[in-house]
Amino acid sequence: MRIISLFILLFSFQSVMAALSIKQVAKGIYVHQGVVEVPNAHNHDEIANIGFIVGKQCVAVIDSGGNPKQGAMLRQAIKKITQIKICYVINTHVHPDHIFGNRAFENIPNIQFIGHKKLARAMAVRGSFYIARSKKQIGIQLSKQDIIPPTTEVKNTLRLDLGGRTLVLTAHPTAHTDNDLTVFDEATETMWLSDLLFISHLPVLDGSIKGWLAEIEQLEKRQFDVVIPGHGAIDRNWPEGMQAQKQYLQQLAEKLRLKIKQGIYLETVLKEIDRSAAQDWLLFNDFHKKNLSSAYAELEWED
Repeated sequence: MRIISLFILLFSFQSVMAALSIKQVAKGIYVHQGVVEVPNAHNHDEIANIGFIVGKQCVAVIDSGGNPKQGAMLRQAIKKITQIKICYVINTHVHPDHIFGNRAFENIPNIQFIGHKKLARAMAVRGSFYIARSKKQIGIQLSKQDIIPPTTEVKNTLRLDLGGRTLVLTAHPTAHTDNDLTVFDEATETMWLSDLLFISHLPVLDGSIKGWLAEIEQLEKRQFDVVIPGHGAIDRNWPEGMQAQKQYLQQLAEKLRLKIKQGIYLETVLKEIDRSAAQDWLLFNDFHKKNLSSAYAELEWED
């Protein structure tokens, strides 16, 4: 009987781990690498890099996934790896592929949901839109109950002691979004950049191109052993791993500034898209036009 029970437990563990492709990228740091795709009814918005960090007393979840089921799978994966209690769910920003697994952790006693000081407002503003399109876009009908705002907000920095390891959470100025939060693990010098860094997946602008480039400049001055992007492969060659994204955003800004100076309107820019960067990125056709529109609207009004 004990052998059968052990077999069942092992099979369950392998099933969950295979489903999430959990990988330990540094001591005590586990990541599920999402697929590089647009959200759809096949992937159910399970496209972001999500995971958790294990201390001696607490586990911190870093982004919970694109739907409640994925959140539940992540919670189950944690349970298979450690019996240490989950104390924190940290959301790095408002995009749905990072927050809609929160509900799976809501019933944990004394759980704290942590986010940027602007995250709760962003959830309130965008939540209804995410819910309204969820069934059609990702094949799952989300509800208001699936929006779990932060109970703890980070205004500048916040240090979390997991027991034997300290995480430093930083609330960034507007960049990828206006509510970007990063998580730095001092024990392994691992930086969880989330969507401040895209690798292979075209960067997606939903905040400020000028602000994002400014944050990149500051981050480049620091040293990290491991960097976890929001989308794409784990980077162990910092700051070289940031250069493709930096170049894309710089060229986007430079080309648009020239168009604006020449008096060329956005409508024309969108009709005559420069595709020179398309070969370097996945999902270029899905997001480059949006980036053009967002960046043009910002740069049109700069001094």
